[in-house]
Amino acid sequence: MRQSPEYHSLGPYKYCPFCADTLRRSDREELPRLHCPSCDRLIYHNPVPAAGGVILDDDKVLLVRRKFEPKIGAWTLPAGFMEYHESAEACAKREIQEETGLIADVTSLFGVYSAHDDPRNSAVLILYSMETTAGQLTAGDDALEVQYFASDRLPEDIAFAAHKQVLVDLYGNKIKARWSQPFVPRVRTTRQRGDIQ
Repeated sequence: MRQSPEYHSLGPYKYCPFCADTLRRSDREELPRLHCPSCDRLIYHNPVPAAGGVILDDDKVLLVRRKFEPKIGAWTLPAGFMEYHESAEACAKREIQEETGLIADVTSLFGVYSAHDDPRNSAVLILYSMETTAGQLTAGDDALEVQYFASDRLPEDIAFAAHKQVLVDLYGNKIKARWSQPFVPRVRTTRQRGDIQ
């Protein structure tokens, strides 16, 4: 599905990252791009991959309260941006341990989401269903607090639309009315949960 141009950003570059010449706008593709006239390269502004986990304990979901901008104090699933050398699964495991103190294993793919409301950049969020194997629940390096929440006790201030959509996919439409912000479409989910009682 093609995004409308108002959602597309040319990106933060002014100069070509390959030859340092000044970039110019080009309309030679369907969406406008930055173009280097010296080395004839198009500069793409693509979403950044991120990964994390959906961890349940007695049908309560683990959430992390953000310590840093954007959205200090709001709640998210434990997740973060992938490092250059990492697989998505390794990133999810690392983020879980860094943010919650828990060691967890991937059990299955929960879903893949488009995320466009983080002011740092758009992301492709890959979330796994995960089970803890060790560790002690404690707020880690970029968390103010970590806590398990039942579906009827979820905090109002969920930081990002994709995380809200994950919670709806997890618990069903009974919680969707809690948030007025429009949700993002799922790229792919392995199943529609909504069956937690």
